[in-house]
Amino acid sequence: MCGICGVAYPDLLAGGIDPARVVAMRDQLTHRGPDGEGVFIDERVGLGHRRLSIIDVAHGAQPMRSADGRFHIVYNGEVYNHPALKARLESAGVHYETRCDTETVLHLYEREGPGAVRQLRGMFAIAIWDRQRRELFLARDRFGVKPLYYALLADGRLVFGSEVKSLLASGLVPARLNRRALPDYLANYATTGEDTLFEGVKRLPAGHTLSWRNGQVSIEQFWDLDLEAPTLTGSDDDLVEEYRERLTEAVRLRLMSDVPLGVFLSGGIDSAAITAIMTSLMQEPVKSFSVAFNEREANELAYARMVSGRFGTDHHEVTLSREDFFGALPRMIWHEDEPIAHPSSIPLYFVSRLAAEHVKVVLTGEGSDETLAGYNRYRVALLNLQLGRMYQGVMPGPLRRLGAGAIGALPASTARRRLLRTFLALPADLDSLYFANFSVFSPAWQARLLAPGMRTLVNGIDPFQEAHRALARWGTSRMLDRLLYADMKTYLHELLMKQDQMSMAASIESRVPFLDHPLVEWSMRLPPHLKLRGLTTKVVLRRAMAGILPAEILTRKKMGFPVPVGTWFRGASATWLRDIVLSERALARGLFDPAVVRELVETHQRGTAQHTERLWMLLNLELWQRMFLDGEPAEGTGLALAGMASA
Repeated sequence: MCGICGVAYPDLLAGGIDPARVVAMRDQLTHRGPDGEGVFIDERVGLGHRRLSIIDVAHGAQPMRSADGRFHIVYNGEVYNHPALKARLESAGVHYETRCDTETVLHLYEREGPGAVRQLRGMFAIAIWDRQRRELFLARDRFGVKPLYYALLADGRLVFGSEVKSLLASGLVPARLNRRALPDYLANYATTGEDTLFEGVKRLPAGHTLSWRNGQVSIEQFWDLDLEAPTLTGSDDDLVEEYRERLTEAVRLRLMSDVPLGVFLSGGIDSAAITAIMTSLMQEPVKSFSVAFNEREANELAYARMVSGRFGTDHHEVTLSREDFFGALPRMIWHEDEPIAHPSSIPLYFVSRLAAEHVKVVLTGEGSDETLAGYNRYRVALLNLQLGRMYQGVMPGPLRRLGAGAIGALPASTARRRLLRTFLALPADLDSLYFANFSVFSPAWQARLLAPGMRTLVNGIDPFQEAHRALARWGTSRMLDRLLYADMKTYLHELLMKQDQMSMAASIESRVPFLDHPLVEWSMRLPPHLKLRGLTTKVVLRRAMAGILPAEILTRKKMGFPVPVGTWFRGASATWLRDIVLSERALARGLFDPAVVRELVETHQRGTAQHTERLWMLLNLELWQRMFLDGEPAEGTGLALAGMASA
């Protein structure tokens, strides 16, 4: 795992590359690679690299050049089929100087050009400079496990890096709020397409390449799921057995390492399954790492200990307090580059820091929910759609509106809140029952929240545009798979960036077996009932792990990663919240209607409404603006106002 960055200048632009600019960009990424550093400067391009040594620790320094000096590469990631590719290349007469996968990527590109990335099985962000063609090539892995951001300037210069802060350090990209990205952010926890919250900064989409030549850019997709692939046939037992074999192979490949590795163990089925498979493949005890909070409702350590005991792992834990959580928040926003979408990012950093004391690589469970229908919202949405269409067919419109009005008139309660999110109160379509229903600030909420000027600016912007595009690619059949595909193209990205940036903040590499692309291609062809059946999610995984994992793990309700932020916002951190989101400084930005923000805070703190996620987003957005747009240091942003020192 590493950090990469660089700049490229068109021929007509006066002056060459300033090495100090590239060094400044590179050194913003020191946490991604504390083991080594390098810079390559050509007349028209500069490449920077920070290295976290995993394979061939003693060699493999970057930037790496081809034998004839034509190609120069900086690379972040792991190619798990590297040994097989290396053997094939050597049999064809290619000479290797190292054992690292960077050299394999370089040799493949020498021989096959941009099409080489189709052969790579793993996670990667790549930049290769072709001195002969004066062309810069960028590529990002199929699911976007590794980040890659870029900005194309008006004069044709290209700036790129593993993190946005690296682009900002170039001095060429100003930090300005991309206001037109706010609807996407407010609805979906984070921006879901190419745009970021930084004006002019884009992310290279997963499964895409970018070619820059003399100021001109072309972007091409090199991989996508085959949406026309037929559903798998065969008995359920045979498919379950094949899934177990394929998942085992995905885990086995990710054990490739010259340094110690372990697993993040939450006590859920995903991390437990990975732990079980690792145990079967490794001779020494697996090192496992867990995190929880002091609060009982946010502590799953009993389940993690159960799994650890079953498989004899070398287990390590860290328990966090409110002060730990909020004390780390500003710095974690700095690491994540954009507002923290999920409170679970903070404990993820702490467990990464714990793991870094023992290992350099961890395996994690990301990707299972989006490929095997692990979220409850799939079941709820599909049931609502089915019942809603039946309801519309038998109930006249006036009576449906009367019923919805009666629900809206009920006293505030959990039952009323739940009924308002069903077919009894909403139109029977995906936008209402899925996208808006499970968004943070739905379009209706945004119409209230945004200040008049902002409403005018973003009028007509669809906050679910990327999801709609994904659904349109799939067609109209296999509704569950359409929802999974849309989430893989949108929501999954933020989870992967959380995983990457929080682990990299602690200088360790995280690997995601559930997103092995041959496994996902096969899993998407499973019959829907092996993903979701009645109230049971991830059916194929549960059946594959039956008799291996404890029954309590196989049958327990999904919790996600519980963080008691909502409780803190009503209690010990209530003043902090108000002092930030209702500060004169925050309200003066002109983004939101002050009265609506005040209503959110007050109704949540009185206990008459539940606005934890909405308040979390507003808090993080304000802290992010203070840090990146106003220039405050991460170490102090918001904490003095929060009164944490005396808490």
